Amino acid sequence: MMDPGQREPPDFVPARPQQKDKETAMARDVDPITLAVVRGVLETTQREMTLTLEKTARSSVFNVAHDYSNAIFNHRPEMILQGQDIPIHLGGLIPAMKEVARYFGDDLHDGDVIYHNDPAYKGSHIVDCCMYKPVFFRGELAFWTVCKGHVTDIGGPVPAGYNPDAKEIYAEGLRIPPVKLWDKSVERYDVINFMLTNMRSRRDQEGDLKAQLGAVNVGARNLIALLEKYGVQTVRDCIDALMDMADHHMRQIIREVPDGTYESAAILEDSGHGYGEIEIRASVTIEGDTCHIAIASPRQIPYFINSYEGNSISGVYLGLMMFAQLDPPYNEGLYRCVSVDLGPKGTLCNAQEPAPHVNCTTTPMETLADAVRLAFEKARPGRAVGSWGHSSGVNIAGRDQRNSEEYVTMVLASLVSGAGATGYMDGWHACGPQSCFGALYSGDIETLEYAYPIIIHKYGLITDSAGAGQYRGGCGTVWEVEPIGHEMTVVSFGEGRKRPAIGANGASVAIAASKLGRVELWRNGKVIESHQENGVLKVKDGFRLATYNPGGGGWGSPFLRDPAMVVTDIRNGIVSIAAARAEYGVVVNATDLTVDHAATKAVRADREQQGQ
Repeated sequence: MMDPGQREPPDFVPARPQQKDKETAMARDVDPITLAVVRGVLETTQREMTLTLEKTARSSVFNVAHDYSNAIFNHRPEMILQGQDIPIHLGGLIPAMKEVARYFGDDLHDGDVIYHNDPAYKGSHIVDCCMYKPVFFRGELAFWTVCKGHVTDIGGPVPAGYNPDAKEIYAEGLRIPPVKLWDKSVERYDVINFMLTNMRSRRDQEGDLKAQLGAVNVGARNLIALLEKYGVQTVRDCIDALMDMADHHMRQIIREVPDGTYESAAILEDSGHGYGEIEIRASVTIEGDTCHIAIASPRQIPYFINSYEGNSISGVYLGLMMFAQLDPPYNEGLYRCVSVDLGPKGTLCNAQEPAPHVNCTTTPMETLADAVRLAFEKARPGRAVGSWGHSSGVNIAGRDQRNSEEYVTMVLASLVSGAGATGYMDGWHACGPQSCFGALYSGDIETLEYAYPIIIHKYGLITDSAGAGQYRGGCGTVWEVEPIGHEMTVVSFGEGRKRPAIGANGASVAIAASKLGRVELWRNGKVIESHQENGVLKVKDGFRLATYNPGGGGWGSPFLRDPAMVVTDIRNGIVSIAAARAEYGVVVNATDLTVDHAATKAVRADREQQGQ
């Protein structure tokens, strides 16, 4: 086992197979039918892990919102299959898995189950708790099945773990370094009880923990059956071929980019920390079929938006994948040709203890992904896409008068934003935020109302929230809730409240306010308070809280959008008549919703002369 004090290994570089293993795999003649079967088993195993988690978990974060991810690693350990789950989980699982394996070294046995959340050990943030099961076959380590999920609470002074007043990581919640919860199949109830005792809503936490255990056990069962049928060597040959396939796909994309260095930056908002706007810079150097990504960010700050290494790797990979837009397989082979430098330790995107961090999986991760993607797009503008709306959500907590139990949950429906547009289609509505990239579920309203003492009065699209363009972005959402019979604690987190989502290829924004996130407190049909910064609010019985989420960025000049498409958006409540003129230069008659083509031509000509 490693020395517990050795917690600062060098910056993460994706592991590459030993040269002999790689040459052997490339030279090996893998039967295509067997390869297809093995690939199918791996994919269905991962999906069965996901289904197990969904059907057996207790909290709404798991069984409604699906804020979890499952992956399979080989013995090296390399990620051989990532599910199409939450991007911020999956990229970060690669360094986290290696850190857990390094920590235990040879002290791994059949029946072990390991738990972990600490960013100092390459975790993402402490509310993402990860379970790792080493899978042995005939006495030898063959696989790892891994399940990461966002738990409803992790202790600390603020319910759900998001503490905007935290100046250090120690004020955020329970840190769990790699620890065995099952040792050679023997449950360590003392350790499990210690964790659960330090968390709110214990019943939900215990149920979700058992669901994670079920997921990794189901995965292990299927993988052992695969090895029994085809043998270790055949399965490894197929896995190596799948890794090489992913490597080939990424190298093809990188090879199409001209050699050189491309730089860009994205701005992180001041969402309440008082340090002003923060610039995150990305530099991408292309050489043949390899790329090096270097990140520059300022010093870490005493506010909960610092990002440790494991989380920042996910942000970098998301920016790369938004540019690459590759088809499966998705495995660690994708990143063999990629190296990453996050900058010196102690910076915002390469934080170290005692930096607070819990908001990092959205802020600054989404801005970091934007910076990386924008740098790549300078080299290949044809691949440019609009940014997705950034996360701007809430957690809620209180005491349920029906059973006198405390409840707490992250309301994933409260941060569903719009997707960015591309060069061939509009962005999807209610599909974001960027950190989740469409993998998040908002679930049924009735399920949340049954589980918690709340009434949800509104959940729908926001008119004029989508970024304008020849192809417009997707709309953000509004979520309005009222506590029943109690005072509800609301924790607001995220950004996208001062800067609209970034558009691409000439997209522009004329009406910004409707495209920004905010939190409003209502009473008797009137807005009592409006907030665009992070904070903790108290919502009394009879009051309502509404969260507004940003839309996605557009693509191309809005004045090139077909007026008929603008009218369709007006009829569907996506665009207002006023915004049609202001943002798209389309003049629409309010009485019959027909286009005034002469006026439209004049307005667009005038805008063109003004250089808008």
